[in-house]
Amino acid sequence: MTPSLTLSFPEADIALITFDLSGKGANILSLSVLGELAALLDQLQSRSVLAGLVIKSGKPGTFIAGADIREFLASLGAPKSEVVAMCRRGQSLFARLSQMPFVSVAAIDGICVGGGAELAIGCDRRVMADSPKTEYGFPEVKLGLYPGWGGTVRAPRIVGLANALEMITTGENIDPRTALVMGLASDVVPAEKLLAAAIGVVRAEKQSGQYLTDRQRWAQPIAVEPTELGFLGATASAMIQQETKGQYPAPMAALELMLETCQMPAAEAYEREAEGMASLFGSPVNAALINVFFLTDRNKRDTGLDRAGVTAANVKSVGVLGSGIMGGGIAGATLKNEIPIALTDANADALARGAKQLLEEAAYNKKLKGPDLAKTLKLAPLLAVTHRLEEIATADLVIEAIVEKEDVKKQLYAKLEPMLAPAAILASNTSTIPITRLAEGLARPERFCGIHFFNPVRRMKLVEVIRGAKTSDETVATAVAFAKRIGKSPIVVGDGPGFLVNRLLFPYMNEAIELLCDGASIKEIDRAATAFGMPMGPLTLYDLVGLDTAVYAGMVMYQAFPERVVAAPLVPAMVKLGRLGQKSGKGFFSYQNKKGRAEEDPEVEKIIATYRRGTRKFSRDELTNRLFLPMLLEATRMLDEKIVRDVRDVDLGLIFGLGFPPFQGGLLFWADRVGAKKLVEMAKPLAPLGKRFEPTPLLLDMAATGRKFYAT
Repeated sequence: MTPSLTLSFPEADIALITFDLSGKGANILSLSVLGELAALLDQLQSRSVLAGLVIKSGKPGTFIAGADIREFLASLGAPKSEVVAMCRRGQSLFARLSQMPFVSVAAIDGICVGGGAELAIGCDRRVMADSPKTEYGFPEVKLGLYPGWGGTVRAPRIVGLANALEMITTGENIDPRTALVMGLASDVVPAEKLLAAAIGVVRAEKQSGQYLTDRQRWAQPIAVEPTELGFLGATASAMIQQETKGQYPAPMAALELMLETCQMPAAEAYEREAEGMASLFGSPVNAALINVFFLTDRNKRDTGLDRAGVTAANVKSVGVLGSGIMGGGIAGATLKNEIPIALTDANADALARGAKQLLEEAAYNKKLKGPDLAKTLKLAPLLAVTHRLEEIATADLVIEAIVEKEDVKKQLYAKLEPMLAPAAILASNTSTIPITRLAEGLARPERFCGIHFFNPVRRMKLVEVIRGAKTSDETVATAVAFAKRIGKSPIVVGDGPGFLVNRLLFPYMNEAIELLCDGASIKEIDRAATAFGMPMGPLTLYDLVGLDTAVYAGMVMYQAFPERVVAAPLVPAMVKLGRLGQKSGKGFFSYQNKKGRAEEDPEVEKIIATYRRGTRKFSRDELTNRLFLPMLLEATRMLDEKIVRDVRDVDLGLIFGLGFPPFQGGLLFWADRVGAKKLVEMAKPLAPLGKRFEPTPLLLDMAATGRKFYAT
């Protein structure tokens, strides 16, 4: 077996440990790798002639991407005593780095997170490469945990309690310059000078002896005034509660731990860190978030095809038809990634506005909170605004994002397709119209597919790549590769009304209207959804997407599934009254205050009253079951129809496309936790409501056999 760590001596009194896992794109800290590190430290322990040890990566652009999450997964059911022991082993190993008889320095080039960040913070000093790829952080809260190998102890003692609290409770990474200002990094240098800089730090520390003073100081409690401690705790607690709504326990657990242990000697704080980790590790939220991690990891590697050997074409230029919200967003995401883009729109004014907005968005800088002038100047030459289809037709990939009318789209394709190069791909951003139908009349239907982005494109990671009846594997592979290139998470879905996300969204939205008509209030319905973890309630969502848009989508879904879709007249009635949602200032809520925020509107209750069938009261569980069981049952039908290739595509699609709560792990992951047998029982009282609550053959079989969606 090839060693993952190698020991060398770039200078006679300098040891160098290089991490380089064979056959892996990134270094991870598995048990075997940690064992190798322990053995090398044993070797070096007695070498008193050494001035220092430098630890670096053999993979340019990546230091250590954390612990081996697969080993975490295998240990989820471990007793608490084993979890504590696992933490203590990691703590002891990394603590050795600051107890060696010489200076230890981490030379960080690229991503350094999780266990890698804890290893680095175990060293006396850190030197970082001045590169956009270099980031440092503790993202454990995103897995429902907190750092358990000494991070909650060492970080606040090195960078200060306030800085450490922000880093650990948010899980966000920092860049090298921030690390330098914070005192986490001793130096920031070009990557090619990293080793020399690290050796320079060793020399300086040996001469000054400051590292020995810091070792003693960092072993002690942190000197902090009780008033300051109380203020930090109250402020951080309020921010965490606002962000997590109490549904993610790890950030609050980390806060409480660090407020307590900062007043202890480091040795005692390590013990408390390990004990606290045992209460989080293996919890339902931890298991769910680990599932989301694996969904994302699989998606990064997925080509969108089940067969190998298909090569994706290199998209060197893109054309976008339509400069509205969606077209502009797609063009902006493409331009941001420095791919030449040609944009057109039938409306000249809309085109001018759209071009300006997308350039500003593509050049947006978070730190500046606005467009970066240098980036704007760099991207501007890559954007062509045109009224001529001939210019759009020169692109390798053309994405249509015009009005959602089938005949209008087909008329445009008829003009455009003859101008395209034979190898070019034509795609539609349609959210409802079947791709096979849109492809009728095309000379090259194999080069046509759906590439459905979600609004707002800037923030939404999901892209549905829709395969029509004649779409080729090469077209699918190219669409998937393009979506990944611009930072999106594409999933390949089969053709059909609503595709994946909208087909599963509609039963949820439709049921909210039915609940209103059965007597539930707007507040009760929305609160049931947000208590489950949805980012907003379904009635708030109606107002966001537009009630007129919902009516159109409802017609499409009713035509496709009349036995399961209830054609409720309430929403069309509100549209007739001009209540379209946020865009008209009124929907299920009123938005006519100065800040445009949602407010209850007594007029809505009068409209709803006309369509009420009853006034009964619903329990929270009843509301939750009514909202989410139709969505789950529709997902089982989609699996039977093979609309998706894998159950994981359903869960990833709903998390990234709909905001399904990550702490639930995904719709089907949640269903596995509830159990198919119980889900069938939950559906029984709802049977009188119709076929939308009728357990499917797949769910009944799973209930009978005990099988799960995540079978392996």
